[in-house]
Amino acid sequence: MSASLEISIDVSDPYDFNKQSLNKIQQNPWVKSQWPLVYFIQNQTTAEGYVGESTNGYSRIISHLANSSKASAFDQISIIGCDKFNKSATLDIESNLIRYIAAEGTYKLQNGNSGLVNHNYYQKDLYKSLFKEIWTKLVEKKFVSKSLREVENSELFKYSPYKSLNEDQYNSVLEILEGLTQERDQTIFVRGGAGTGKTVVATYLIKLLATNILRIDISEFNDEELREVSFIQAFQKKYPNAKIGLVVAMSSLRDSLRTVFKQVPGLSSSMVISPSETFKNKEKYDLLIVDEAHRLRQYKNISWMGAFRKNNQKLDLGDTGNELDWIMANSKNQIFFYDEAQSVKPSDIPEAHFSKLLVADRTLKLELQSQMRVQGGENYIKFIDELLKVHPERLPLYQSTNYELVYFDSLAELYEELAKKEQYFGLCRMVAGFSWPYQSKNDKDAIDIEIESLSFQWNQTEEDWVNSPNAFKEIGCIHTTQGYDLNYTGVIFGKEIDYNVQTGQIEIDAKQYFDVNGKKGIADPAHLKSYIINIYKTILYRGIRGSFVYACKPNLAAYLKEHLIIFQKDTISE
Repeated sequence: MSASLEISIDVSDPYDFNKQSLNKIQQNPWVKSQWPLVYFIQNQTTAEGYVGESTNGYSRIISHLANSSKASAFDQISIIGCDKFNKSATLDIESNLIRYIAAEGTYKLQNGNSGLVNHNYYQKDLYKSLFKEIWTKLVEKKFVSKSLREVENSELFKYSPYKSLNEDQYNSVLEILEGLTQERDQTIFVRGGAGTGKTVVATYLIKLLATNILRIDISEFNDEELREVSFIQAFQKKYPNAKIGLVVAMSSLRDSLRTVFKQVPGLSSSMVISPSETFKNKEKYDLLIVDEAHRLRQYKNISWMGAFRKNNQKLDLGDTGNELDWIMANSKNQIFFYDEAQSVKPSDIPEAHFSKLLVADRTLKLELQSQMRVQGGENYIKFIDELLKVHPERLPLYQSTNYELVYFDSLAELYEELAKKEQYFGLCRMVAGFSWPYQSKNDKDAIDIEIESLSFQWNQTEEDWVNSPNAFKEIGCIHTTQGYDLNYTGVIFGKEIDYNVQTGQIEIDAKQYFDVNGKKGIADPAHLKSYIINIYKTILYRGIRGSFVYACKPNLAAYLKEHLIIFQKDTISE
């Protein structure tokens, strides 16, 4: 916020939330002047809350008090006002407060999530600074206790169904909802690259469809929001008490999402299921939403072949049956969020199986394109893709004011700089290709990775390793980081990947690749190379703010240094 621009922000002390207090509330300067404002209704005893905004706060509060469920659930209300508020700003601040308060954990919000859209408007950056000041005042008044950074690093924030969607995502949601309300059952296939918000849209949808639509106040909704509500009403009429599941193949991500769903009103951890758990109900699911569908498995290179075969037998399928078949058989409607570029193991179902869905008449096909995770945006995603595929055209040196992509000749210096980022931002992790045996899995004293003077173990937990207490002292792999967001990633290109100066191509040494189930049965070296390239691309897409890179092989190091800024003491921003 500009130092020359004086802005007055007021977060009132709580008023009693009842009809007897209306006269006092009406004397609040922002209510009295009918100025655009934001409000927070709460009950500290039950730890329930509700965030709203209005250009006529008094009328909106009377409306809330007339709602018996709100009048009985809450006992206090605080008014947030500012002389620079306008309708666009209050909508933005309302959606941000919903996101952050829901993730902060002091209150369970009773808000629905319909209409949470991230719109651009005049001086939006100024209002971002304004929001920080509002949050500071909420902390001072002890409504909340965590800093914005603490909230942003939490799982509940990253996977919250209260995320504001961009227009690309919101338009896709409307198309999905319209598809689900058609007379016939629907298969919906949503393609989206890393960071386009597939999980965000998935969690948004399941919260939306589970919302008690009768409790939504639509008095100030615009046409798009009313259209969204009409679709929800039509879906809930079509499927009363709908049985909805979010299918996640990766166990670590599944556990993280269960933790989040447990804390969100209207959702439950039992809604997040594995592909095998789709068999548990006697009747079909009304809707299965499949996140990271590219990680659904086939009968190949898995450790539980017997259980897999039994599931196939339940559907009279032979060994060619797969988890995609299970989902189609056990549900009426399906939504698949898919990115073939993130398929990293032979057990992943080949793209050809999904291609059959795409040519079916009943399949609605959509695509998410806007980059939401990486601050380098689509240019960074495209650069990494071209870098690792070694496109014939010469790549320029990657330079960006929004993203730190830096090459380190010394892993010790990389780790030192990453430690500084960890201290300031948190959620900074070292991740490597699988070119060292996992000796510490059976021997907890064993050292797995030694480079220069540094010694590390692989991740000592497979469940939510990113957030585990010892994570910064360990090195993670693709299986413990895929699907997670980091602030900065330290990426180690291992001994299994190199650059051939003569051919100008990336090469793979299968003998130096130690993910047994990641290479068993692969006869074509090009096939293994595609998986390993996808692994490194996926790892390099984890970091929101930056990626620090080191390569074990000298030729690969030289190739990367042609295109990445090389670390010097003044390279890294503070």
